[in-house]
Amino acid sequence: MSDIIHLLPDTVANQIAAGEVVQRPSSVLKELVENSLDAGAQHIDIIVRDAGRTLLKVIDDGKGMSPTDARMAFERHATSKISTATDLFNLQTMGFRGEALASIAAVSQVDMTTRRPEDELGTKIEMAGATVISQDYCQCPYGTAIAVKNLFFNTPARRRFLKTNSTELKNLFQDFYRIALVYPKVHFTFTANDEQVFNLEPGTTKQRIAQLLGKTGKTDFYSQLLTIDTETELLSIKGYIGKPESAQKNPYQYLFVNGRYMRHPYFHKAVINAYQGLIANDVQPHYFIYFSIAAQDIDVNIHPTKTEIKFADEQSIWPLLYAAVRETLGKYDARPSLDFDQTDAPDIPTYDPRRNASLTMPSTGYDGYDPFKSSEQRTVDKEQRHESQNRNGNQETRPWKQETGIRNQDIQNWQRLYEGFQSHSELSQQQLIEQDDIALICQLDNKWLLCRTATELVLIDQHRAHTRVLYDHYTTQSGKQQASQQLLFPELWQINIDKAAIVREMLDDIKSLGFEIQKFGNTAFSVTAVPAELGDGNPIEALNDILATATEQTTNTTRQQKMALALARNAAIRAGQQLNATQQAQLLEQWLKTPMKAITPEGKNIMLTISFNEITRRI
Repeated sequence: MSDIIHLLPDTVANQIAAGEVVQRPSSVLKELVENSLDAGAQHIDIIVRDAGRTLLKVIDDGKGMSPTDARMAFERHATSKISTATDLFNLQTMGFRGEALASIAAVSQVDMTTRRPEDELGTKIEMAGATVISQDYCQCPYGTAIAVKNLFFNTPARRRFLKTNSTELKNLFQDFYRIALVYPKVHFTFTANDEQVFNLEPGTTKQRIAQLLGKTGKTDFYSQLLTIDTETELLSIKGYIGKPESAQKNPYQYLFVNGRYMRHPYFHKAVINAYQGLIANDVQPHYFIYFSIAAQDIDVNIHPTKTEIKFADEQSIWPLLYAAVRETLGKYDARPSLDFDQTDAPDIPTYDPRRNASLTMPSTGYDGYDPFKSSEQRTVDKEQRHESQNRNGNQETRPWKQETGIRNQDIQNWQRLYEGFQSHSELSQQQLIEQDDIALICQLDNKWLLCRTATELVLIDQHRAHTRVLYDHYTTQSGKQQASQQLLFPELWQINIDKAAIVREMLDDIKSLGFEIQKFGNTAFSVTAVPAELGDGNPIEALNDILATATEQTTNTTRQQKMALALARNAAIRAGQQLNATQQAQLLEQWLKTPMKAITPEGKNIMLTISFNEITRRI
């Protein structure tokens, strides 16, 4: 029997390596821009077409390469960043493995031009699938320009796994933010589909945040940022945190270490804990926090994309970060109860990089709040706008409509019967009620429809039931133009510049829902008509929800289904909205005709049942 183990060809090995390094167009952007920064570039232009599928080009004014280096750059594990294994623990550059260009070239067609300032002629290299097509001298500016075309052209299976253009564009912006926020002194431009999205002039870190985020709705980021500046023997912590009132459901949260973006749930928890009691449980603060620490105290070589970083002493950093955030909030009167003159205040030692003193763990107390657990309470405002995610936090007895003839004391007793009861989604499909079996009794507290069958009472959430009705309507009418109603005065929808680029890409889908919308400058849109079902609903809130939902990273629903869900949520009857007898009957009739009565499109229970036998047993 012959031997069966053999070395893989370089082309196959490169494609395997590309699977770790090049996951999507944003991975290409990250690797190319990091190379430009390592080359000392002060001006970087980024050009993408079709969210990077057909073209992603990065042009810099860095130091360029010689003809030999230009060719060597496409070889696996060829790098100028490190020479020995010990260099891995003293990294001063963004890249170091020498895998990026080889991996990119293995799954795309690449054109590169490069020239050093001291050279009269530059070098042009064309590659396709890791194969060199040509290499010649050329006239070009000093620096390097790399164009990546037709990503995954030779791996169609991977190309099919790319998301929609709007989602991939969102990923590109996300990685661009992570780099631009660390290098405020570098001039960046970003052009998507021949339209300039960003032109970031050099400035301070705070100015760069304002350039990227500007105004989000009513939030002016520049005025909402608090400065954090703490220096210790272990590390320095600088940056900005958002005022509690600027907290959002989808905030901007960035952690950096030594000029590199990182994901770190442990340190994220420290920041969140510092805000406890200042913000609602369903929102989180903005933060832009920069760590500076000795290179030998971290390990960036534990993840293919270098976004997960290991610290030698995480347990000591956690209380320092927590205390720094609390101190900043206290200084700006965001937490009046804080008193940093108390004897038990955290001791933050003075930072001196020349010292190698032993560290004393600061004494810092914190509670057991865990931001990763789902919230059990929601604010009343959220409950009335998009309806509560979980009603368990609302335990008070509500006043009932007097016209029902039911005494409040009776209702209090009746409500207690529901504790521990089986939800309708837990019942078998054979137990689903039919239209002829159910009779409407009344509306309770302007939130529920109380009905009865021959054997049980049925409580139906009016907002969730109507959401299910509208969602089914929108999805069955997918691809057809929905009815619109003209607004008396146009509404102006202002969003971030990156989100505006995504909206322009999905504008036809938004219009098909019944919106009449057109561009109004680079970061705004004029809304002149809304879907007929939206009624008196807020069109700007609806559009913001549609945009956020449509760009969520989920794999089990299409973008059209996500948009239908967001519109249904906003157009549905609100919790707290009083319905007359005709409206109640119409809602019940429409809901009974839906094929999935038990749950909303998000998987939440719509109804609750209690049998008469159970009532008899409990009373």
